[in-house]
Amino acid sequence: MKKSINIRWLYLALGVASMLFAGIIYGWSILKAPFAGIWDASQLALNFTITMTCFCLGGFIGAKLSKRFGILVSIISAGVLSCAGFILASFLDGSSILMLYLSYGVLAGLGIGIAYNAVISTVNAWFPDKKGLCSGCLMMGFGASSLVIGNLASKIMASQGWESAYVMLGIALGVVLVITALVLKRPDPDTVFPAPKAKKKASAEVFETQDYATGEMLRRSSFWMAFVGIGLLAAVGSSVISFAKDLSLATGAEESLAITLVGVLSVCNGLGRIFTGALFDATGRRVTMIASNIITICAAGVTLIAVVLNSLPLCIVGLCLVGMSYGSCPTVSSAFVSAFYGAKHFPTNFSIMNFNLIGSSLMATACSKLINVGGAGYMAPFALLLSLSVIALVLNLLIKKP
Repeated sequence: MKKSINIRWLYLALGVASMLFAGIIYGWSILKAPFAGIWDASQLALNFTITMTCFCLGGFIGAKLSKRFGILVSIISAGVLSCAGFILASFLDGSSILMLYLSYGVLAGLGIGIAYNAVISTVNAWFPDKKGLCSGCLMMGFGASSLVIGNLASKIMASQGWESAYVMLGIALGVVLVITALVLKRPDPDTVFPAPKAKKKASAEVFETQDYATGEMLRRSSFWMAFVGIGLLAAVGSSVISFAKDLSLATGAEESLAITLVGVLSVCNGLGRIFTGALFDATGRRVTMIASNIITICAAGVTLIAVVLNSLPLCIVGLCLVGMSYGSCPTVSSAFVSAFYGAKHFPTNFSIMNFNLIGSSLMATACSKLINVGGAGYMAPFALLLSLSVIALVLNLLIKKP
């Protein structure tokens, strides 16, 4: 039994590695560079929306596959789909954008979504006593991908061409997921884990702990308040990530600094995931979600002031806060679903919660369009994002029990 518990740290490390590669889905701002002269910005933006939609659908499919056939079949299927998506995309010649949507958007999006759900739900099952820490580490790997794997892909594109970069990414992602599928196992039902540390009474929530089926979860107002609230918070990060470089340039940054700041945002994204996970384990759900919400309000507010004053230092602070804020959202989602609705139906329940990412990506598209409306520049989208984060706080405060 002791060996089974100790091996969970190996599974966590393997999960982080697989999420590091799977997180390349968020590297679209880098991977779309070869197509910028072929298709216009709105067509490429639609591809990201399709990718995120299929990512969410993949999470739901992954939950069903894992339940019926086990995680081995589920994760290997994810590796095959995502690998095929990237390799097919390498054959694009600019004649049909539908092929881009099918290869990168549908196949890669579905594959990564399946892997995301299967890996996170399986590794989380090994850490009932450290839900926040486990979720934070896994989400950190996913969030750091655009910085680590994305920059590596950029260098390969510059030296060997974008086609080779896509093929290498597809093969690497497929191999990593297949290895993960062969090694990763779910804990035996009789595995004994350490008891979770007791929370401070001031922050503890009192409610009856039980496993909720997906239908039961969907009938509870607590789920919908969290679904909308976390989605609104994620919209802040999704929007800023899509134009972070241009925002930096608009506030006076040099080209090299603007590129660096995009990387800094990614680093803060990863740190936010770890910080939120640790905070969840130490203080519980309520304090963590409110803290995440306050950081998001500060992120939108500081960046709005930076735009109004045309202040680069404030913009840098704002981007760091945005990274922390965005990083907290997936960790909060995972830990919230596990804490409120139990472990038994976690894979499916978690996949349903992740559908709020579709709304977040659509909001990011809307904010990008607002920049060019009425000559207000970045003030209009940040005023909207600040309002959304305040609405999220109201919803957050209303959540009391499952």
